[in-house]
Amino acid sequence: MVSECAITVRTYECDSYGHVNNANYLNYLEYARYQLLKDVGFDYPAAIRAGYGVYVARIAIEYKKPALAEDELLIRSWPVKKGAVSGVIAQRILRGEDLIAEAEVTWAFVDSRGVPVKVPPEWDKPGLKPDPAAQGTTPRR
Repeated sequence: MVSECAITVRTYECDSYGHVNNANYLNYLEYARYQLLKDVGFDYPAAIRAGYGVYVARIAIEYKKPALAEDELLIRSWPVKKGAVSGVIAQRILRGEDLIAEAEVTWAFVDSRGVPVKVPPEWDKPGLKPDPAAQGTTPRR
């Protein structure tokens, strides 16, 4: 499954060069991952109330082109790896056909102490797992 969400770049997110400040891409990507969780039926607020969380353990971003104020960006997110306690989500930020940035985010499911734990069955949604039919493919648009 590929989840999509749109964001419009706001002027205050830009640096003195008129480009989106690199740190703001982390916010864009987080917003899109939350949308992915919603799309697969993962109720994040309920998981928190139950004493769990989904923490980012690692994020790698490749910046390809600058985004500018008022750009309409599309963020695509999809799972590429899933284990018992963690997984990896790939993300792409696009402006039309232009690839702005790519990211790979490793997440871990944690208990109320922040300790990684096996994802309980009620939170282990099928959409968190990569689609076997899509193995070896990388969505571009």
